[in-house]
Amino acid sequence: MVQQLNLLGQGQIIPTALHAEMERSYLEYAMSVIVGRALPDVRDGLKPVHRRILYAMYELGLSPDRPFRKCARVVGDVLGKYHPHGDQSVYDAMVRLVQDFSSRYPLLSGHGNFGSVDNDPAAAMRYTETRLAGISYETMLEEVNESTVDFTGNFDNSQQEPVVLPAKLPILLLNGCSGIAVGMATNIPPHNLNEIVNGLIALIDQPDLTDDKLLKLIPGPDFPTGGEIIDTTGIKEAYLTGKGIIPMRGVASIEILKSQKKRSREKTAIIVRELPFQVNKAAWIEKVAELVNLGKIGDISDIRDESDRQGIRVVIELKKDAQPQNVLNQLYKQTALQSNFGVIMLGLVDKKPCQLSLKEMLEEFLRFREITLTRQFQYELTEKRERVHLLEGLLIALKQVKKVIEILANSADGTTAKISLQEKLKISESQANSILSMPLRRITGLEKQKLEEEFTQLQGRILQLEGLLADRQELLKAFKKELRSFKRKFGDDRRTKIINNITIPVEKVKEKKTTVKSDENERESLPLIITQELPTDAVVQITAKGKIYWQPQTAIEKIPLIKKTTDLIVYQSLINKQEQIMVFFDSGKAYPISTVQIPSFPTKQTIERLVSNSAMQNDYQPINYLCLHPDNEKSTLLLLTEGGFVKRVSLKELDGIGNRGFQLIKLKPKDKLKYIFPVNEGEELAIATTGGRILHYNITDQNIPIMGKSAQGNVGIKLRFGETIVGCLGVKNDSNLVLISKLGYGKIISINFIRKISIGEIGTQGFRFKQKEDHLQSMLLGDNCENIVIKTNLDQRYVIDVHKLSSNQGQNSEKALIKLQPDEVITLALNWQS
Repeated sequence: MVQQLNLLGQGQIIPTALHAEMERSYLEYAMSVIVGRALPDVRDGLKPVHRRILYAMYELGLSPDRPFRKCARVVGDVLGKYHPHGDQSVYDAMVRLVQDFSSRYPLLSGHGNFGSVDNDPAAAMRYTETRLAGISYETMLEEVNESTVDFTGNFDNSQQEPVVLPAKLPILLLNGCSGIAVGMATNIPPHNLNEIVNGLIALIDQPDLTDDKLLKLIPGPDFPTGGEIIDTTGIKEAYLTGKGIIPMRGVASIEILKSQKKRSREKTAIIVRELPFQVNKAAWIEKVAELVNLGKIGDISDIRDESDRQGIRVVIELKKDAQPQNVLNQLYKQTALQSNFGVIMLGLVDKKPCQLSLKEMLEEFLRFREITLTRQFQYELTEKRERVHLLEGLLIALKQVKKVIEILANSADGTTAKISLQEKLKISESQANSILSMPLRRITGLEKQKLEEEFTQLQGRILQLEGLLADRQELLKAFKKELRSFKRKFGDDRRTKIINNITIPVEKVKEKKTTVKSDENERESLPLIITQELPTDAVVQITAKGKIYWQPQTAIEKIPLIKKTTDLIVYQSLINKQEQIMVFFDSGKAYPISTVQIPSFPTKQTIERLVSNSAMQNDYQPINYLCLHPDNEKSTLLLLTEGGFVKRVSLKELDGIGNRGFQLIKLKPKDKLKYIFPVNEGEELAIATTGGRILHYNITDQNIPIMGKSAQGNVGIKLRFGETIVGCLGVKNDSNLVLISKLGYGKIISINFIRKISIGEIGTQGFRFKQKEDHLQSMLLGDNCENIVIKTNLDQRYVIDVHKLSSNQGQNSEKALIKLQPDEVITLALNWQS
C-alpha cells in the first residue's frame, strides 16, 4: 500500500521500535505540558497563559489609569496573537487573576461578576471588563520594552512575545501557584509582601543568612481568605525542603445571640468569619447540614449564611444545653473548617522543573532581578549617551548658528548640506541629521537654555548609571531602595494568624458587676493611677472633676480615697512639697501649680482656682499632669492632637514657666491637644482610633522628631471620615493592650502582633466590631493590671477581670464583657490595681 501510494517517497521509511517511539513521543508531550502550560517560571512566577494575558493587555494600553476594556476583547487578542488554545481556558485564567479570594495580590482589576467563594461562576466574558492592576503594571510590565528580557516568536512567528516578564517582586511567592503537569504537580502558598521584601533585603545584606533567621522574617504563608495556621512544624519542613503539610483552620467564635422578642431565651451560636484557603463556603455549609441530618454532628438547631460584602458570617445555632466547644471540635474534625495545605514548591529553573526551598526560591529571583536591573541600566545608559551625543551637535550648531545658516543656504540639497556640516563643524552623521531636523524655534534663547539644562541633567544621570553598573553594591543598594518603595506602596497587614497553642474563644463572658453604692461618708476605690515612683514624702491626687489635694505617704492607703461615687482619681504621684505640678490643657498650653497651694485633704479646691484664669476661657480642659522632678528620667514630651498631628518637645522647654503658662504646640483651627506624656528615644508608641485601628511606632527622631514650641508637628495618623483617636500609650515590646468598645465588647492583644509602621501609614485593624453602630471606646495598658473599671452613661460601674481576656496571648476574639441596657453605652474605662 505504501509502495503504491508512495506516501513517504523512495527510501524514506525508517524502521522504529514501537516502545522507543512511544517513549520519545510521550516525553516530548510531557515536557510540552510541563514547560508550556502547567508549571510557573521561578523568575516572574507566571505560567505562559498568565504571561501572555498580561503582555497582551500591556500592548492594548490597559494601564491602571485607563478605562476598563471588555474581557472578550482581551481574550481575542491573547488567542489571536500568543495563545492558540480554547477561549474558555484563557478567560478562566483571567478570572483567577482578578479574584481577591484566589490571589493575595490580584494582578488584574475587574468590573462585573468574577465569581465568589461559593464557587459561583463568573459572568460571560462579553459582560465583564478588566484592566491591569497597579502592582502588575509597576512591578512586571513597565520595563518590558527596555531590553531587560529576551523575546521570542509567537506560535506562527508573526509577532514577538517576552520569554519572561521583568518582575521586580517574586510574584510566585506573593500569589502562590497551583498546577498539575504530567507526573508532577506544584502547590505554592501565597505570602505577605512586607515579609517577603524583608527577607529579600536580608538576603541581599547577608547572602549566607541562616534558615532560622529567614524564617523569623517570613514566618509562614499569608492566605487571601485569612484563617489560622495552627502548627509551624509543616511550615518549617516546607520552607527547608520544598515540601510539607500546613494545617489550617477557619476563624470561629462562640457568641450569645440576643433575641428581639421578649421572654425569648438567649441562644448560643458558633460564628464562622473566615474559612481556610480554597474552601468552598456553600459546599462547606451543605456538608455541615448533611452531617447534622445524618446524626454525625449533634446539638445544631440551625445554620444560615449571613455573609455580605463586608465579609463571611456563617451562623450555626446550637440547641439548649449544648456544649459549644464540643460542637466546634466536631466541625474541625469532620468538615473542611480545618484542612491541610500540601506545599510543593516546584517551579521552572532554566526550563527545568526543580523543587526549591524558600531560600533557594528567593535566591533565584535575586539573581534574575540583578540581571534585569543590569540590562535595564545598560539600555538606559546607551540611550542617554546617544541623546547626549545629539545634544552636543545641536549645541555646537547653536553656538555657530550663522555658519550653519550659511552652509544650508549654499547647499544644493540635504545630502550636500549634511556632508558640509560634518566637515565644517567636525560632527558625526547622526549629529548632522539632528541639526537638519531641528525646527527654527530651537534657535531662540529659551530653547537653547532648555537644551543646556537637559544636557547637564543627562550627564549627571550617565555618571550615576556608570556608577551603578561598575559597582555591584551600588546596584544592590538601588534594588533595596526599589523594594522598600514597593513595600510602602503595596504592602499590607498579615491576614492569616500563625498560632502554636490552639485555643477556642470563650463560650460566654460572665461579667463581674461591682456597682459602687456609697453615701457621702463612704470612700470609693476606683482609681486610674499613673504613679511615678520617686523618693518623695507626699502623695498628690487629682480627680476627674479637677479636685486636687495631697496627703502624707504614710497616711494614704494602697487604694486612694474619694468621697463621691461620681468622681474618679485620674492622677496620683509622689512629690516633694518644694516641687511643681505641670497641668496640660487641650489648648496646647502648660500651667504650673506650686505644691504650696495644694490643700492636704479633699476640699472644694480645684485646678481652676490654682491655674491662671486664662486657661479656663473657651472651656479648655486639662488632659494630663506631670510632676517636674529634677532627676526625671524622661527627656521629651510626646504630644498628639485630635487631628492626628504628633511631635516631641524637650522637657527643658518647661523650665521657668510663669503663671501665664506656655504654649507647647501650634494648633490648627478646631484642633485640640488630646494626649501628652513623657517618653524617651527608642521607646514605642501605640495609638488607637474609634475604627479599631492600632498604629505602632518606634519613637525615633526620624519618626517623631523633637521640635520647638511654635511647631505644629507632623501628621502622625490620617483619620478616616467620622474617626477619632481614643488611645495613645507608651509601650514596651512585650506589652499587652486592652481594647474596649462602646457597646461592651473587649479583647486583649499583644503589641507584638501589631506591626511597626512609619508615620502616616494606616496601621493594623486590631478590633473587629460585631455591630455597625459600635466603635472603640478605650485602649488601656494591660501590663501588671488585674482589673478594669468600666463606667456607663447610666452611671453604672463594672469591674472586669483582665485575666479572663488573656487566655490566648492576645489573639482571642472580641468578647462581650458586660450586658448593657438597650440605651446604655460605655463612656469610660480605667485600670484598677486591686
